[in-house]
Amino acid sequence: MMRRLFLFVLSACLLLLLSACGKQEQLPEDSPPADETIALTVWGAEEDEALLQEIFASFQAHYAGQASFQITCQPQSESNCKDALLGDLEGGADVFAFADDQVSALAAAGGLDPITDGAAIQSASLPAAVEAASVENTLYAYPLTADNGYFLYYNKSYFTEADVQSLDRMLAAAERAGGLVVMDWTSAWYVYAFFGNTGLEVGLNEDGLTNYCTWNSTDGPIRGVDVAQAMLDIAASPAFSNRTDTAFLSGVQDGSVIAGVSGVWNAVAVKEAWGDDMGAAKLPTYTCAGQQVQMASFSGCKLIGVNAYSQHYDWACRLAEWITSEENQKLRFEMRGQGPANKNVADSAEIQQSPTISALLEQSEFSQLQRIGGKFWDPVSEFAGNMALGNPGGDPFQLGFGKALAGQHLE
Repeated sequence: MMRRLFLFVLSACLLLLLSACGKQEQLPEDSPPADETIALTVWGAEEDEALLQEIFASFQAHYAGQASFQITCQPQSESNCKDALLGDLEGGADVFAFADDQVSALAAAGGLDPITDGAAIQSASLPAAVEAASVENTLYAYPLTADNGYFLYYNKSYFTEADVQSLDRMLAAAERAGGLVVMDWTSAWYVYAFFGNTGLEVGLNEDGLTNYCTWNSTDGPIRGVDVAQAMLDIAASPAFSNRTDTAFLSGVQDGSVIAGVSGVWNAVAVKEAWGDDMGAAKLPTYTCAGQQVQMASFSGCKLIGVNAYSQHYDWACRLAEWITSEENQKLRFEMRGQGPANKNVADSAEIQQSPTISALLEQSEFSQLQRIGGKFWDPVSEFAGNMALGNPGGDPFQLGFGKALAGQHLE
């Protein structure tokens, strides 16, 4: 009798012990011995270092007692991350920030593996951010921001809310005020704005390298030559100026620029210059082929990737997930003003009250993910630069336009 009672009590204790163990957070498979340190290298934008150090500190506090960490932050441009990583995958960062247009190449090269807990991340993230982080509907990276796009900044002292709906009205108002409306036509990224909602198309072929392009089409209600003529008409206005993003900001600061197309990265500087007069809105319409066409935009996201060759892959995944968590996306907005990819943060009152993020979200209805091969950029920039100068060579539109933009030149 006593033996059976003893065995019953022992079994109950074992069950309680197993139950308690089951409630503990499961450690990654690569958890080190107690005296070993997990060394992780993180690549991120130089401007993000203070933010990342705060995130690293909370990560280490959360996992205190489970592992010791040595997390090293190294500056690396998000736009060039792919090239830096693929140059030495085994020696590259464990965790890295990069622009979403690089995700396909990184996955194809074996630098990224599919994310195992993708369903939870997908449900927590904005649909556009999930699409940006995926290859053929499989998630390969952690969505971080959904703000890599452009919209309209304007000085409320010179424009009404009705004015900024139409580029024609804006140029007329700016001409009366003696100020400038600015857009960067040296960058094909911005020039896409004139073509995106015309029915003319450009995009990446199935090979992932070459492009298809119908911008030189002679059919349809709006042809490429119609867009070219519209751009010439805009350039002819004394209130328009073709300026780089840096020159736009300089003009805002010296008072010569009263409106322009840019992104959230300039929000703090524009606010400092214009104060309460800073306004932000979706891009306006412009006149093309006798109709008002809503200007389009390329959109994009910043993502966090985990190097498939990381020696501590599971811990690197945990750090990537921590960097992109709801709490830390909110912190990123507070410290850096960057728009979140997380649904809950995007719906928060703080985001809704941000004029620049609200403008970007409004413009997102007219945006397209940037999926373009490398040969797109130079021909389009060359074409747009010629339009900004007023087509000084007098090239016949179809001939001159086709020379720069025919499909074979963009492939």
